[in-house]
Amino acid sequence: MTAVELQTLLQDIHRVRIAVIGDFCLDAYWDLDRSLSEISIETGLATRAVRSQRYSLGGAGNVANNLTAMGVGRVRAFAVVGDDPFGPEMLRLLEAAGIETSGVAVQGSDWSTPVYIKPIESDREQGRIDFGGANRLDASTGKHLIRNLEESLDELDLVIINQQLPHGVHTDELREELASLVRRSSTPFVVDSRSFSDSFDGAFRKLNDREALRLCSVSWAKDAPITREAAVSAARMLVERWQKPVFITRGARGILGHDATGLFEVPGLQTIGRIDTVGAGDSALAGIAAALAAGRGCEEAATLGNFTAGVTIRKLYITGTASQQEILSLGTDPDYVFRPELAEDPRSSRHLESGDIEIITELPSDRRVRSVIFDFDGTVSTLREGWERIMAPLMIRSVLGSTWESAPEDLHRVVAERVRQYIDATTGVQTIVQMQGLVEMVREFGCVPEPEIKDERGYKADYDKELAAMVGARVALLESGEMDVDDFTIKGVLPIIEALYQAGVQLFLASGTDHSDVERESEVLGVARFFEGRIVGSIGDPKVEAKKAVLREIANQLGEDALRDLVTFGDGPVEIRETKKRSGYAIGVATDEPRRFGWNMAKRSRLIRAGSDLVIPDFLQWKKVLDLMGVRA
Repeated sequence: MTAVELQTLLQDIHRVRIAVIGDFCLDAYWDLDRSLSEISIETGLATRAVRSQRYSLGGAGNVANNLTAMGVGRVRAFAVVGDDPFGPEMLRLLEAAGIETSGVAVQGSDWSTPVYIKPIESDREQGRIDFGGANRLDASTGKHLIRNLEESLDELDLVIINQQLPHGVHTDELREELASLVRRSSTPFVVDSRSFSDSFDGAFRKLNDREALRLCSVSWAKDAPITREAAVSAARMLVERWQKPVFITRGARGILGHDATGLFEVPGLQTIGRIDTVGAGDSALAGIAAALAAGRGCEEAATLGNFTAGVTIRKLYITGTASQQEILSLGTDPDYVFRPELAEDPRSSRHLESGDIEIITELPSDRRVRSVIFDFDGTVSTLREGWERIMAPLMIRSVLGSTWESAPEDLHRVVAERVRQYIDATTGVQTIVQMQGLVEMVREFGCVPEPEIKDERGYKADYDKELAAMVGARVALLESGEMDVDDFTIKGVLPIIEALYQAGVQLFLASGTDHSDVERESEVLGVARFFEGRIVGSIGDPKVEAKKAVLREIANQLGEDALRDLVTFGDGPVEIRETKKRSGYAIGVATDEPRRFGWNMAKRSRLIRAGSDLVIPDFLQWKKVLDLMGVRA
């Protein structure tokens, strides 16, 4: 879906009218504070003090809330609440979100408003407290719901049936009435049901991959990821069974579906930083339903659902929603995750005969390589090898502040793991951008008083100082003759650069490192002359990504069509993704940097997920690589 198509779709859903019937819940977040605790006189036990509390719509309520947040013109709720303190709060939140509540019924007995209370202490969610587990829907309440919904169908473009609770509104009687309504109505229905997906003939289905396998009587280990092959098989079986399209959500692996035209897939989205997947399925359902109600096909619907969920998982400790602006911001230039199964399991990889070159997608025969981009650090140079060993301790010290030496072991361990994950996820992006994330992390853990928190440039200056000392010592070894260029470059990279230069290919050098440093270090290594001034590094502006700037320069010089004849060599996800977005050919360089040759399997995984067409451990087989590129050495 192009940016223009996405914008048009979001405009079209303003006229859409959708109803949601099902298990409307509240998510309650209680922030506990031990410092406010006291010993109860009555029990002699320490109290659990709540510093603050907040409530948001969950279950079917979250689906409805997502619909209004993304701009759906009219959303109606058909739900049941209890005659308890949480019922009015549910109604207040629905009305505040612009959701029509005339279809909400109040049941005075045998019904508690479903609430999930989530106590949070020291940034961790504690054991949940649930209301509504013993609910019993009165028959008259169920008939009232169905009657109201049926009377509203002529004013609706689509109805969502949501079932999450074992003791919710979906009794046998109500389910039979609702299934009859689906069969009789010309209004489309979309069902998302944990327990009763088989009950609604004639409806679209949205379900997750584990639910799909369960419906196909396929057992799967609890923690094992569902393979693509298993999900595809389930989609085909369920479409044949139901004769209606299915959408199978696969978490970080995107959405897979099947309709009358066949199988379709929407890749997962790369997300940097922490995520909270609570409610992600509801967000995906809302996006799918809104697009279907606006008359779009199933693949476009899955794409919108993917973007909507991609926004909400970035919102922590809240059942989040996605606004049109947030969806546009993500969907205009999305970072997809490619071939996650292959990335995680190299056993299915395909290698060039008698070689270490892993072929994922062959270069089309009609391409003629005119331009080549080399990433610098880790692809050409190892002068900065070990930067992670400098950045990680600096980040940990920055997060813990003055408590660095005295912090409890468990806190230190949590911070260290967060830093490790963050560095792994942001490898290849500009240092200034990494430091923006550090600022957020420092604030999040709260160990450093606000006036003492530096901005991204302050933390970058600290990092640059330590890194410069390491790089300076290595440059001194080069200049003294104690070590030579081969000691600080990936094996085989110098011959391939020279061969491409001699073949008349236009060469570019790109890096997230500061521009002046890239220029100086490429001179020291003797490779600057091959790039003839086409060297682009970071200029310290987080909004200007050096690797995107190189691609723009190539397009400006040679035209947009020239990007099809572009090859990029890189060891980071950024340059690989940006190349793939522009139809270039991406070669991942997954080198064990301390040795300067051989495989780094963690890099291989990252580079395949970023979209690499070819992955190599180094450039020792550079002549074979040139043959695959159609360049004569």
